[in-house]
Amino acid sequence: MIFGIGVDIAKCERFKKWLLKPGLLERFFNQEEMLPQKESPSAAQESAKAQHYAVRFAAKEAFSKALGCGLVFDLRDVFVQNEKSGRPVLRLQKSALEAFEKHCPKCKDSKIFISLIHEKEY
Repeated sequence: MIFGIGVDIAKCERFKKWLLKPGLLERFFNQEEMLPQKESPSAAQESAKAQHYAVRFAAKEAFSKALGCGLVFDLRDVFVQNEKSGRPVLRLQKSALEAFEKHCPKCKDSKIFISLIHEKEY
């Protein structure tokens, strides 16, 4: 049974701006998602970082849409980890796990499938 499907897209340029604002990424991303900070990243590194954060932010929004409850949880409590194979996995903890259990009580042992896509600007 499918409980919900969530889709979202984020513009990478928005996250290039976030990279320049101290503390902003930490407000929305779990430590597991954070990339190391370099003092003088190249344009290509900056673009890759923006894609990294944009696609993960879109995953958080898509999860919220799939639940159908809005953002009733701390965005840091939903995060993407990659398995050794590279496959992305959506992880839930604390407030996000509580929201999942509340809004989908029959989904206790369910799997959450995720696909991450980025293409230049999005």
